[in-house]
Amino acid sequence: MEGILQQLSEYAASEVYPFHMPGHKRNMPEEISRLAGAAKLDITEIEGFDDLHAPKGILLEAQERAAAVFGADETFFLVNGSTAGILTAVSAAAPKGSRVIVARNCHKSVYHACFLRELHPVFLYPRTVREYGIADAIRPEQVEEALKDVPDIAAVIITSPTYDGVVSDIEKIADIVHRTGIPLIVDAAHGAHFGFSPLFPESPVRQGADLVVQSLHKTLPALTQTALLHVSGPLVDREGVRDFERIYQTSSPSYLLTGSIDACVRLLEKGECWDGFGDKLRLFYEKTAGLKHIRVMNRDIMEKGCMKAFDAGKLLISVINTKITGNTLYKELLNRYYLQLEMASDTYVTAIVTPWDREEGLLRLAEALLEIDRETEIESDGREGQCLPGEEALTGKPYPELKTALPLHRALTAPKEFCPLRKAAGKTAGTYVNLYPPGIPLVIPGEVITEEVIKLIEMYVRQRLNVQGVENAGDSKGLTGDLQISILK
Repeated sequence: MEGILQQLSEYAASEVYPFHMPGHKRNMPEEISRLAGAAKLDITEIEGFDDLHAPKGILLEAQERAAAVFGADETFFLVNGSTAGILTAVSAAAPKGSRVIVARNCHKSVYHACFLRELHPVFLYPRTVREYGIADAIRPEQVEEALKDVPDIAAVIITSPTYDGVVSDIEKIADIVHRTGIPLIVDAAHGAHFGFSPLFPESPVRQGADLVVQSLHKTLPALTQTALLHVSGPLVDREGVRDFERIYQTSSPSYLLTGSIDACVRLLEKGECWDGFGDKLRLFYEKTAGLKHIRVMNRDIMEKGCMKAFDAGKLLISVINTKITGNTLYKELLNRYYLQLEMASDTYVTAIVTPWDREEGLLRLAEALLEIDRETEIESDGREGQCLPGEEALTGKPYPELKTALPLHRALTAPKEFCPLRKAAGKTAGTYVNLYPPGIPLVIPGEVITEEVIKLIEMYVRQRLNVQGVENAGDSKGLTGDLQISILK
């Protein structure tokens, strides 16, 4: 053990008595003694441990090490997750009230940044991989056309890799964006492992992006909420980044989290953690080669879309054209086989795999899928499982294009009222509506609700997916006819 964790351990073992925060004093009560081990390393900003918001010692050294390992000019430790990094990056790059180009499949934290800075987003909608119903990459020519069509853009914001593992051509997009003299922000929260093994695509940090946000905890051995914000190039004011980072992060950063970040970076620096991961993946693909109805998208997804690359660490398992939904498969894997997957969507489920997965886990997943596949029937008419008449046209259209009636920053705080969802077509939304996970809005405040998006929301609710932003009326049982949505008065 080295670095921050080593210093924390030495302090915990020393004779120094803690007349400082936190209040547990490294002496947890018996009732919550399960946290005793963590409490030993849990301190505040005391002598010799630096200050994350004005680093000069061990935290500055740790951040400089991270920048060197990831290939950035400067790297900031984030203890409030990638959300804090997104808020910081967008706020630093885009002046208040400016226009920004935004991929529509960005996480809701991007929209929150637009709200806080009163930005006017110009949306880029990804195409859909029709065979599987997932969003494809943002194409370089889309970005180029938008920059030509819309004047005075302050920044471009895209997500790569996406929650599904789809990778855009960051190098080409960065070149196009930089010709106009503005920065490219990449939400790479799901790509902290990129660039460290031939199994994965190159990191956007090394492909020209100016601001890159990565969650260590999502795909690497680090505690939840740990993330990094990387800054490169001359287009973003570094002092502005520092100012906003101090605003959006807690003034009491956890040393458990900074120690976890530092330890993870040191592990990546050694470069030994990827051994055997490819063998585990190959074993899974060999075991699932006999699937007849359920499909592992990773086998051929690159052939069906325009994406630059695909993340091998995301297993996307499709039930499209079968008599079951993604949520049915998700619940079956959990309740019958004790396998907890990352997410369920309407026609697929997502499993995240990393080098720290055990071979036994991947074998259990493969065997479970084979058994369920043998029991699964395929729709004879080609319709997706459990779709009502007319709903089959909705699958494969994850982000309907909606018109903006009122800017986001005005709509979110405007007077609102509830309206039955089925009567909301033509009304202006007063809230976000999204599936969670992944937290990507189907509707944002200020957009005009359409019949198409109403049907999509109803289909998701009927399939018992976690839809945020619609509510049941009174004591209803959750039938789609009882759903209400917030609209502007």
